[in-house]
Amino acid sequence: MNILKIKTLKELKDSGFKLKSVKDELRDNLIEKIKSNVNVFDGIYGYEDTVIPNIERAILSRHSINMLGLRGQAKTRIARMMTQLLDEYMPIIDGSEVNDNPFDPVSHYGKQLVQQKGEETPIAWVHRNERYVEKLATPDVSIADLIGDVDPIKAANLKLDYSDPRVIHFGLIPRANRCLFVINELPDLQARIQVALFNILQEGDIQIRGFQLRFPLDIQFMFTANPEDYTNRGSIITPLKDRIQSQIMTHYPKTIELAKDITKSEAKISDFQKENITVPEIVKDLLEQISFEARESEFVDEKSGVSARLSISAYETMLSAAERRMLRSGDTKTTIRISDLMSVIPSIIGKIEMVYEGEQEGAVNVSYALIRSAIRTQAVTFFPELKDLKKLKNASTETYNSIINWFSSNKLDLLNELSEIEYHKELELSLIHI
Repeated sequence: MNILKIKTLKELKDSGFKLKSVKDELRDNLIEKIKSNVNVFDGIYGYEDTVIPNIERAILSRHSINMLGLRGQAKTRIARMMTQLLDEYMPIIDGSEVNDNPFDPVSHYGKQLVQQKGEETPIAWVHRNERYVEKLATPDVSIADLIGDVDPIKAANLKLDYSDPRVIHFGLIPRANRCLFVINELPDLQARIQVALFNILQEGDIQIRGFQLRFPLDIQFMFTANPEDYTNRGSIITPLKDRIQSQIMTHYPKTIELAKDITKSEAKISDFQKENITVPEIVKDLLEQISFEARESEFVDEKSGVSARLSISAYETMLSAAERRMLRSGDTKTTIRISDLMSVIPSIIGKIEMVYEGEQEGAVNVSYALIRSAIRTQAVTFFPELKDLKKLKNASTETYNSIINWFSSNKLDLLNELSEIEYHKELELSLIHI
């Protein structure tokens, strides 16, 4: 039966449709996905054995969730993907601001409509993609924004007394009834606003300007937070943390291969770039190594973290630099060069927070240092380790003797703007003499 054809409460009852709470929807659909070996969080790399199992356990437990981690760790993306675990369509009383359950309305509007029309109460259907509500916590967020307030304009237009519950203008949370509601950067929410969430999380009640409403909200709450925020900008107050049943720690990718998978899936690359620009695997490794070096650098604030967006933006910039060179030289195809790594500095500068020593060095100099460190780290993967040549005489240093001797009396200028033909010509000439 096509449920979208159901238009009245009577038809809904006759169809045998069973309504579930949003947490039961998530739980039941996750069970089916696990049994069928379907990955709900497809495209999330590096969390298969850590974060994802914790999220699944929290959903099975019907918990509200706080995802705690540094920036660029896919917290919000995971929250948005959870809508896939909701039923495809949800019935509501048509016209309801708060997604009233047709069998058990909570708003004055819903109750009154069912009382007036009975089984002819009109039904509307909401797709699961419309059941996701997200709010970025900022210091200016008010209780009226989240929960609601008395609307004097509505009272005047409808000629209602202020004691009439119809004068209430509902905030984001009541409007997210029977939905997934996400608050990003929770510590930035003022403490007095966090207090207003206590009853909503525990009992499902809300209070608006003296209206004592028994308003059993049915919401799956998710929160995200950055550990840095606990000391720099605010904190999650203890009673609120106590009411959030599961806190899940996220992390950065632990290997270069995982980092490359993330960059590949997230970078926005044009068809022209894909077809005409070759990116050697060593360059991809070097690019990811820059982020790894930044996370260990003494110049970069480790509490702030280095987002995966650094590698993504840098990869896009590097390809664009090669494309620009190709267009200027008239080449039809090109290959990424090591010198193209210098073009990613603007992508690095905006993605790192530096400590005092880093500020003294300057953002550009720190970026150069990170690129040099990445090259040194990756070099030993492909070549014998190069140590102090003056003090050590061993097999590894002997490998480089011919190169060192050649450069002691020669030089090789490979300008980045050279065309492919000129670039290869200069390289081949130097190789003949080495």
